[in-house]
Amino acid sequence: MLKLVTNKKTKPRVNRLDILLLTILIFFVGWLYYRSAVGVHYKWQWSEAWTLIFTQRADGSLPYFFQGLISTIRLSLWGMLLALSLGTLLGVARHSSIAIFRAPANAFVQIMRNIPPLVFVFIFYFFIANQLIPLLGLGTLLREHSGEINSLQAVLFGPANLWENLLSGIVCVGLLSSAYVAEVVRSGLSNIPKGQWEAADSLGLSVWIKYRYVIAPQVLAAITPALAGQAISLVKDTSIVSLISIQEMTFVGTEIANSSGLIFEIWLIVGLCYLALCLSLSLFFKKLEKRTMCHLRR
Repeated sequence: MLKLVTNKKTKPRVNRLDILLLTILIFFVGWLYYRSAVGVHYKWQWSEAWTLIFTQRADGSLPYFFQGLISTIRLSLWGMLLALSLGTLLGVARHSSIAIFRAPANAFVQIMRNIPPLVFVFIFYFFIANQLIPLLGLGTLLREHSGEINSLQAVLFGPANLWENLLSGIVCVGLLSSAYVAEVVRSGLSNIPKGQWEAADSLGLSVWIKYRYVIAPQVLAAITPALAGQAISLVKDTSIVSLISIQEMTFVGTEIANSSGLIFEIWLIVGLCYLALCLSLSLFFKKLEKRTMCHLRR
């Protein structure tokens, strides 16, 4: 007698270990709060901090803190686009058997992975960006732009007077992350069974069709968890570019904390914002991983 087996979605259950860990976390946070009030004698001023965070600027624009938050999101999205595009090309080049493609890609990845991010940011900004922008003919657009911008440009690129800083930050975090994305892609391509490549070649598929419909879906399913980790790292790495005066969330948080004296409150709020952004990315990649796995099962 045949029985039909149906795949039922199991709802996540909270077990005793989860409750125990949550209880320990609550007690630990409460203990820290108590010791900061009794041992350090720090007077928490959350109402003043939240009021300061939501206070609009004199010109009626968004509060300064939210401008930094939007700048961080903007840097992260453009940086991810650059890192995924360049990293995919570098990963394919590193997997290639043609030395003229493989050697430069290997050199780039090794340089990016073995230079401290902070050192690279300073080198790029002070020695490369200042010379690269005029050579590309972008000096007039990025440094001397005086015309009005439309709403779409404002959302995608921010204020015109900060376009040069935005471009420098995007290229910095994008290049740094692309080296790690390249290694993830190369590893995913190397783990594809040899029979898959031979089957695609035997069918006479072109290079684009072979990668698009045979190789890419399998690679994407395999490397999605690693890409999720790298995307989250990129969001956190955007804080590094605050050192070259890019007005993202860390830079804005530093100015607000120093000017108001609300050091603990402001930095805890900044940390919560980064936590929310990274958790959102984690959930997005989790759904993407489920979709790719369902696609492979068909």
